Amino acid sequence: MLITLEGIDGSGKTTVWEALHDAYPDATFTREPTDSWYGDAVQRSIDDDDADPLAELFLYTADHANHLSGTVRPALEDGKLVVSDRYSDSRFAYQAATLAESDVDLARPLEYIRGIHSAFSRPPDATIYLDLDARTAAERSGRTNKFEQDGYLASVQANYERLIDAEPGRFVRVDATRPPEDVIRRVEDVVADLLAT
Repeated sequence: MLITLEGIDGSGKTTVWEALHDAYPDATFTREPTDSWYGDAVQRSIDDDDADPLAELFLYTADHANHLSGTVRPALEDGKLVVSDRYSDSRFAYQAATLAESDVDLARPLEYIRGIHSAFSRPPDATIYLDLDARTAAERSGRTNKFEQDGYLASVQANYERLIDAEPGRFVRVDATRPPEDVIRRVEDVVADLLAT
């Protein structure tokens, strides 16, 4: 089973992901961007406020393709639980917001990005969405880069809501405004329920 953790910056995905390591020591824990050279290129684009948005999208997509072939699919073929801190929904939500604010002439950026991925990506079996408002998320994340600004995060959050509306059966919403220990406990319960079905 492939379970992904999603949410805007500052929602606590990485904290939850790290906590799940103890509960599921035999699982494959992974993340996007990866630590491959593809992921390094993504990190450089994140740090570059002038990165071309379309080029940036394809850097993320290349990293995702490598992640699938090198980590996700092999682990799933071995029958392992895979838990990913960010996955394709992050790309759909974030890069669609970036493209919508750019000079790139795309009428429906979210649908465009999903279309690119549909030919090769492996959808998650379940996605835990850590729900947090954009202002709190920006405060928590420190507004340190172009992806951590209030208005931008509000656009990303709206894209996540569109994704959830399109596939309500795949997403489990968790209130990320709660104290970290409560959020972790709730996510652990959700994962246990998913694995029991």
